[in-house]
Amino acid sequence: MKQSAPTEKRRSRQPRDVEIDYDAFRDHISTVNQEGKRNWIYPRKPKGRYHRRRVAVAAFLLLLLFSGPLLRWNGQPMFLFNIFERKFILFGFTFWPQDFYIFVLFMITGIVFIVLFTVAFGRLWCGWACPQTIFMEMVFRKIEYWIEGDRAQQIRLDKSPWNATKIRKKVTKWAIFYLISLLIAHTLMAYLVGTDELAKMVTHPPAENWGKFVGLMAFSGIFYFVFAWFREQACIVVCPYGRLQGAMLGKDSIVVIYDWVRGEPRERVKKGVKRTGGDCIACGLCEQVCPTGIDIKNGTQMECVNCTACIDACDEVMEKVGFPKGLIRYDSYNNVAEGKGFRFTPRMVGYTTVLAVLLGLLTFFLTTRTTIDTILLHTPGTLYQKTEQGEIVNLFNVKVINKSLKTYPLEFKLTSHPGEVRVVGNALTLEPQSLVKGSLFIQIPAQALESHKTPIKVEVWSGDQLLDEVKTNFLGPFK
Repeated sequence: MKQSAPTEKRRSRQPRDVEIDYDAFRDHISTVNQEGKRNWIYPRKPKGRYHRRRVAVAAFLLLLLFSGPLLRWNGQPMFLFNIFERKFILFGFTFWPQDFYIFVLFMITGIVFIVLFTVAFGRLWCGWACPQTIFMEMVFRKIEYWIEGDRAQQIRLDKSPWNATKIRKKVTKWAIFYLISLLIAHTLMAYLVGTDELAKMVTHPPAENWGKFVGLMAFSGIFYFVFAWFREQACIVVCPYGRLQGAMLGKDSIVVIYDWVRGEPRERVKKGVKRTGGDCIACGLCEQVCPTGIDIKNGTQMECVNCTACIDACDEVMEKVGFPKGLIRYDSYNNVAEGKGFRFTPRMVGYTTVLAVLLGLLTFFLTTRTTIDTILLHTPGTLYQKTEQGEIVNLFNVKVINKSLKTYPLEFKLTSHPGEVRVVGNALTLEPQSLVKGSLFIQIPAQALESHKTPIKVEVWSGDQLLDEVKTNFLGPFK
């Protein structure tokens, strides 16, 4: 939703020495120039109390990200998203395809939480926790400032002819960018296959893992492209969250906002001249520090990621000219326009209720799910056999999944009918957090069968412990 100061009220108090077209921003986006070409954004190096807090949060989240694949719980990874083997571990809980309903419920709960969070606190996620923002502003941009300097130095460097200094700085920056992209790609692969498998991939020739090697190189190239060139376009063009906020934000949502009531009309500070305008001195620093190139004074915009750089820049200027801080701050539209404080709206109540229900269901399913799952299916393409003693034999495929950290030697018992179960080959042993496959012969006397397709029940035991029971159909002669 587009939130901006009321146009009529703002135009009725035109600044005395600053000619401003308040609606000009609606005619273009900051990343495209008049010729329709890419307008490269050179944000001023941010500093201030909010930036220091964001650096601390980013350092913590980066530590979690890169240490995540190394964390262990009872010898197993804390986090694993092995799409190749369809095995997922989250906070030590193992999820298999049979737990897909829990995964779907978890995703729905996450989406509702994001919606509720956005309704109440705007795009706080984008500015403080989104991986795109953290890597771009806290890693790659920092390296760029270190090598090429601040905004003015970067502009001069890019406009200068190619010489030894420019080549050295550019090549150094690009090389470091690619090395970091490679590190991110390896970390992502560690989440997919585990650190042990990743170590084997790194220490063995690529020919032994062509598919994964190509994927690793592709991801590193994508990361390099995004952070070295695409940059803020990922938030403005690709990410749907900026557009979705239009349906989620309200006038009571907390966002980074400019206080137009206090700031208008804008008037520059002139030595020896008494100011009669608002607190905004039209310095333009809030625009220079913005990583997406917008002017926050135009109101809440799709491109704004709530990074707080404009707050720090404005607070510094206000302190220098002797005005109160907070001309740009975290606040709601209603609070700026009418002085209303934050309130819990009916929409927030509705989202909170739905979120509470989903969290309750998720907790219930997580605490009641079975640790052993058995799948018993008739072997495709086989019919029943009849022994000389008049008994009917069926061949079944069995798959047993172990979600626990224990080892179980398996034994199968037919409990619904007289008969026996024989394992084909060696006895099956179920290892921790794994699955075992095998084949079973189930033999039942012909007179005990009710029809051509008789429902039967088989129990799975380990010693004197009943692990699971499964139902299937047993084929026999027509009666």
